[in-house]
Amino acid sequence: MSQALGAPRAVRLAGLLVGLQGLAGVVLVVALLVRALNGAPKPGNVFGEAGYFAILTAAVIATAVGLARGKRWARSPAVVVQLLLLGVAWYTLGPSGRWLIGSLAAVYCVSVLVLLFSTHARAWVLGIGPYDDSADQKS
Repeated sequence: MSQALGAPRAVRLAGLLVGLQGLAGVVLVVALLVRALNGAPKPGNVFGEAGYFAILTAAVIATAVGLARGKRWARSPAVVVQLLLLGVAWYTLGPSGRWLIGSLAAVYCVSVLVLLFSTHARAWVLGIGPYDDSADQKS
């Protein structure tokens, strides 16, 4: 099967990076459930928070799977997730004063955006060719 029939490498790598964000969401949901089960002051609120983040995490994981499988629909939700997380990184940099965590989060999100807006990724999502990464290696 030719690479030109699937998504370019940049899109698949972005899918992997978004998948890691989904994995972080799973860890957060599990941590919230453990907290609720181990005597949180208001466990109902914590269960609700865990449910909310479980839904968001499921959407992020679905987006990651879509990108990894070369589904064009997944690019837009991935971009939205990165823009929202850039806002979180901005808050972490500014009011929270956690420069290292905020900087790393911002670099991570910008990296995913660069991959999703690369020349090959844009050609792929628009359905115009060639977007085969091996075309660069032939010349």
